[in-house]
Amino acid sequence: MDTEKYVENNNKIRRSSLLLRITFFFIVIIIILSIVIFNFFMKDFRKSSEFKVYDKYFVMITNNYKLDLWQSIYRGAFGAAKEENIYVDLLGKDFYENYSCEDLMKIAIASKVDGIIVSANESEEMTELIQDATAKGIPVVTLYGDNTKSDRLSFVGVGSYNIGREYGRQIFDIIKGKRREDFIESETMEERETMQISVLVNKDSSDSGQNIIISALQETLSQENATNSEFNITIVPIDNKNAFSVEESIRDIFISERVPDVIVCLNEQNTICAYQAVVDFNKVGEVDILGYYDSESIVNAIDRKVVYATISIDTEQMGKYCIDALSDYYTYGNTNQYYTADIKLINKSNVAKYLEKGEKEHE
Repeated sequence: MDTEKYVENNNKIRRSSLLLRITFFFIVIIIILSIVIFNFFMKDFRKSSEFKVYDKYFVMITNNYKLDLWQSIYRGAFGAAKEENIYVDLLGKDFYENYSCEDLMKIAIASKVDGIIVSANESEEMTELIQDATAKGIPVVTLYGDNTKSDRLSFVGVGSYNIGREYGRQIFDIIKGKRREDFIESETMEERETMQISVLVNKDSSDSGQNIIISALQETLSQENATNSEFNITIVPIDNKNAFSVEESIRDIFISERVPDVIVCLNEQNTICAYQAVVDFNKVGEVDILGYYDSESIVNAIDRKVVYATISIDTEQMGKYCIDALSDYYTYGNTNQYYTADIKLINKSNVAKYLEKGEKEHE
């Protein structure tokens, strides 16, 4: 009898112990599930709390958003817009395909955005698209490239005349250096060679800004008393459809019978391809490049004496001006028709300052 009771009690203890273990196991599982579910809902809560409603939605459209120039302008626009509770989207950066400015304009108009900032051109299609956007109540600001035939709200650009003047001064400095070299080598003015200057222009653009730059360049050389026998300016059309076509167009210059002494570039892409060609064809020291924009690679090329000088644009100011134009339109019903960003020249005399600035930004 005592044995039976002992066995029965022992079984009860075992069952109780098993029940306790099972209960403990389920409690642990419930705790773990509770933590997971809590974190899930907290993540959703954080997401919902981070969600922000903006007053306006603008888009920026460029022909090559990957270039440092456009990225920098966009950052300036984004920062200025954020202060006014406006969101600016760099349209095209999240698309799998590369769309033209015209295609992106159609997308923006169909999306009924509150404002469009576009790197325009003087084509009829661009004019019609800007007119269509305006007719549908979407204000359009042209950026860097204008469309003068349209009812665009405002144009944000750079002073083409001032850029031409800066290029002219740098070319004259190069001519003076050549004068000294020729005098030392030939000791007679008659034996001096005419300096060949090639200005790279966009093949598919009728941008008046390019013509103003070239005119100002020629005017400056004339005022500096550079004679026509000392230089010859040639306009070279460049196919700017994509990076590959630009490279091919510029390489054609270097395999021609007469390689120019000076190459003037009017955009960032041409500058990069030109100095790469100078290196590839072993023409460093023989061909002087006047560049455009102050990306890290271009500034470093000046320091290495591959690029003679470049034009620096206040891109943050350009981006801010775009937002100012659209904001003024919504606040006051009108705005300035023209905004001009500041420019500076970077050459061997001040490149160290820009290199130091770049190092601080990377720290």
